[in-house]
Amino acid sequence: MYALKTQDQGLITLSQQDYLPILVESFLIDRRSQGLSPETIELYTKKLQYFQQYCERQALTQISQLTSDFIRRYLLELAETHNPGGVHACFRPLRTMLYWIEEEEIMPEGWKNPIRKVKAPKLPTDPIEPIQIEEIHQLLKTCQNNYSGLRDKAMMLGLLDTGARAKEFLNINLEDVDLTTGAVMIRQGKGRKPRMVFLGRKTIRAIRRYLRYRKDNHPALWVSIHGERMTYAALRCLLRRRAEKIGMKSIPTPHDFRRAFALVMLRNGVDIFALQKLMGHSDLQILRRYLAQTDQDIHTAHMRGSPVDGNL
Repeated sequence: MYALKTQDQGLITLSQQDYLPILVESFLIDRRSQGLSPETIELYTKKLQYFQQYCERQALTQISQLTSDFIRRYLLELAETHNPGGVHACFRPLRTMLYWIEEEEIMPEGWKNPIRKVKAPKLPTDPIEPIQIEEIHQLLKTCQNNYSGLRDKAMMLGLLDTGARAKEFLNINLEDVDLTTGAVMIRQGKGRKPRMVFLGRKTIRAIRRYLRYRKDNHPALWVSIHGERMTYAALRCLLRRRAEKIGMKSIPTPHDFRRAFALVMLRNGVDIFALQKLMGHSDLQILRRYLAQTDQDIHTAHMRGSPVDGNL
């Protein structure tokens, strides 16, 4: 029999030394005790449920039965119903859990972690196309001079100007925004890391016009006509409604504005390391997929920085 330590419950005794469902639950308890966000816990729980369901179909109940080949077969089955990003999202929590089991020394001496011989699924490296600036111009033209019109216009400009993730954007409170300087505090970014983003003059003016129509006392910056904080579903709905008015074939998502922010900032000469900080990315590899540069972008960059034309 083995004992498992967690930060919030002392010792958890395992009635079966490596029973998969118990170890999954113990791992999730450990993640909660480390203060991971509810969204991360939900992701871990959902993806590990996929793995447990696959194991049940294969009559595997013990971690000691797990092999590298078994994990590869699981990934191949996932690939039949998930895109590469979805497969990778399922692989990461499983890898994290198996490394945790190894570090906690739960298994008997001599146990070899099967995930060590499994390569992570490849992710596509093709850049993701953002919404076009001209399309945003057309979306803004649909916004009338009333509460929802002024709010929707301010929100679309804010999405483009800050490059914030949808959840970060919707969680902004009035106290987080300085409408004099344009500074906006993102209090809980990805990984619960705070950062500053900024608004330009036109976006500040649009937000001020929207706020003049506000009659509620809600602390949120973005509020529905019913006086409640805007939800992600409501944000998607307003983008869909505006897009349908101009006959857009592809309905834009909030993340499309984030991609447009990244590409336009790069084209405007913003340093890539500053851009990384503004977007809250932990490394440049993630940022690369946002930068769908055209041949003209590359040509312009060379003309601007040619070592021959500029120095000889």
